[in-house]
Amino acid sequence: MAESNVVEIAKRLISYPTITPNECGIYEYISEVLKDFNILRLDKNEVKNLFLYRIVGENASSLMQKIELGEYQGELLHFCFAGHIDVVPPGEGWESDPFLPEIRGEYLLGRGSQDMKGGVAAFLDALSQISKSQEHSKPILFSVLLTSDEEGVGIDGTRYALECLESKNLIPNYAIVAEPTCVDKFGDMIKIGRRGSINGVLKIYGKQGHVAYPEKCINPVELLGKRLGDLAGYDLDLGDENFMPSKLVITDIRGGMEVVNVTPNDLKIMFNVRNSTLTTKESLEKYIKNILEGLEYELEIRVSSEPFISQRDGVLVSILQESVKKVAKNEPVLSTSGGTSDARFFAKYGCEVAEFGVCNDRIHSINERVRISDLKLLSAVFCDVIESIKGA
Repeated sequence: MAESNVVEIAKRLISYPTITPNECGIYEYISEVLKDFNILRLDKNEVKNLFLYRIVGENASSLMQKIELGEYQGELLHFCFAGHIDVVPPGEGWESDPFLPEIRGEYLLGRGSQDMKGGVAAFLDALSQISKSQEHSKPILFSVLLTSDEEGVGIDGTRYALECLESKNLIPNYAIVAEPTCVDKFGDMIKIGRRGSINGVLKIYGKQGHVAYPEKCINPVELLGKRLGDLAGYDLDLGDENFMPSKLVITDIRGGMEVVNVTPNDLKIMFNVRNSTLTTKESLEKYIKNILEGLEYELEIRVSSEPFISQRDGVLVSILQESVKKVAKNEPVLSTSGGTSDARFFAKYGCEVAEFGVCNDRIHSINERVRISDLKLLSAVFCDVIESIKGA
């Protein structure tokens, strides 16, 4: 392998002010880093998506031609690194310009250094080191999928790009999303799945009236009464080895007119469930219906993301675990914690997907920074994964 350039790549990536959904020309630089890869743009509306791909091994040229001619049938093992180049706004109070990357001691400072331009820099560095002398090896398709809309609504980003790739038979078999997954020390956590997210709005109806005549009122707060305990903080399932219990979390309750002598006409409750694969929208609706039996109410439920899980002993997870152990000298925990990520879109297509990256202690915060040694270790992990995939 060639000498790592991960720090210089990370500095260049950070220098582009790619606040969602702006791309700012960063893809031109990324395409230069992987100049041996073919380029496919999958933009939609304001969102910019980039797919880079290269076949390594025997008959690479003829196989690449099949892709370009639309004749490819997905016959090769396809391994993909994925991520996003967009960042959240930096906010005020930085010690330095958030888009002028600066090395301070053992850290590289800048917006996106952890989330997730550090991860992108690591896999770009690793892929750029793939040997060009692989003519007699088993052919493998390596690719990169990047979007400028992960921190936004995510509709026209990775989700749309994968729809386009499906039509070309280019859905990966395996994918690593380089989100910052580590907690206290590099290599301590790999994400093998994520909980889903279900949002709900519940409105319970009553009859407004004067508090001095409660017999003439129908107070929705009193209607809810003891039933609130069966909603607020209730575990909808018991969880399993991969997921914590799916908890119904009330985020807002409001009713009335902020006066002390009028009962409310209705009561509005907003809630969220970060659900495992054991709880669905349908089972949630059924549970709430049973709890509120006899009341007049309206319930609106919307699924914003589906839960997913990759096999703990699957090919990709096993390879990634071994690479982390070898390079980082750490035993990674396999976790599904945290919010949602673009990994969920890969899982929808049956792709074995895992997430691994640098520590996440400064993501979305002022003075975001990444440890330089972690960047180098991450690039080394990805290099080892690539070699292992070629030998799988």
